[in-house]
Amino acid sequence: MFKPKYPRPDTYVHTPATIRPTSAPVEHSGPAPAPVPAKSPSAFAGLVQHSPGTAFALAVGGVAGVLALASVAVSLLLAVAVTAVALSISAVVVLFLVRALRQEFMRR
Repeated sequence: MFKPKYPRPDTYVHTPATIRPTSAPVEHSGPAPAPVPAKSPSAFAGLVQHSPGTAFALAVGGVAGVLALASVAVSLLLAVAVTAVALSISAVVVLFLVRALRQEFMRR
């Protein structure tokens, strides 16, 4: 019951890759081809299509991220403020209790 069940090993047999030599490229004696100009210096330029919709989506996403971070920061500050108020109230209560016990022991 408590004995682990391991999956069966794969039946795939790995065969080593063979490397075949290729012939050297033939050089042409004509003029060199013109270099192709790069469209954009960014490597990720082809991944995103630039349109007003994507700009709007990025703006909305940025605003949502800022609002999320702001709400987390405000909740953390609120938690610190509530803890400080609770500690100050408990300190005042403990101070009154200590003063009352001192006065009671001074009378005896």
